[in-house]
Amino acid sequence: MKKTLCGNGMDRMPGWSFRIMAVLFHISDLFKSPDRRLDPFDIRQGQTVVDYGCGTGRHLKAAAQKVGETGRVYAVDIHDLAVESAGRMAKKFGLKNVFPVLTDGRTIGIPSATADVIYALDMFHMVSDPVGFLTELHRITKPGGLLYLEDGHQPRALAKQKVLDSCCWEIVGETKAHMEYQPLKK
Repeated sequence: MKKTLCGNGMDRMPGWSFRIMAVLFHISDLFKSPDRRLDPFDIRQGQTVVDYGCGTGRHLKAAAQKVGETGRVYAVDIHDLAVESAGRMAKKFGLKNVFPVLTDGRTIGIPSATADVIYALDMFHMVSDPVGFLTELHRITKPGGLLYLEDGHQPRALAKQKVLDSCCWEIVGETKAHMEYQPLKK
């Protein structure tokens, strides 16, 4: 039942589930802006940021504003509805620095050593191949870049173990909401 409701290990949620999530996020965002969620992340003007598991695109406007006109935001997701939503969000707000990317969950169509910052919020529990996922994120991250990763619907200890098993990342910070990692040298 938990796998059906939370998506643990299923990679891609069903379309009906995505649509329900979108409605719930829309309602939630009326009461509390999602923009502040990115405040703890080290996102600066001119950087390249990857919003992995962008979902409905609720953080794209804030990320695009933080990187400014000279920066880029890649809105990456495994779900075609998410990538479509990110495209609509970029068009609605005139975000010319946002680039939606559909992934197959194994490879991301972004060049190596591109990202200064990657954030993956409320999705890590859905990844069926965490080592492959984290290895691919490592590939697209610049040396000295940062990965901000939420546990999702799994215990913190399990999320940490998955990251350590990848042999790609070292923990450099931790809060109640997320963990912060830097890539190990390649």
